[in-house]
Amino acid sequence: MPKITFLPHQEILPNGITITAKTGDTILEAALKHNIQIEHTCEKSCVCTTCHCIVKKGFSSLSKIQEDEDDILGQAVGLEERSRLSCQAKIGNKNIEIEIPYNTLKIK
Repeated sequence: MPKITFLPHQEILPNGITITAKTGDTILEAALKHNIQIEHTCEKSCVCTTCHCIVKKGFSSLSKIQEDEDDILGQAVGLEERSRLSCQAKIGNKNIEIEIPYNTLKIK
């Protein structure tokens, strides 16, 4: 099973964490299963950018970005070349490293 390393985020994960994920799950699904509370205002329907993440390692192991995700992702604050919506990016067989942007909020 692949591992996801979430880099430290001052609000959500001050110390960071590495979790085991199931191939085929989205980054968000894996995070929520491990009580990592990434905001997802649209309830995983790909119409907002609150679950935006930056893939620091293992980008090519994720599912290919679809047109609807690409369109919405363009609205994300702090967009980078390796940005993805965690509700859409499905995990492959390789380990990945994720940064949750600092403008992402903690679910209250």
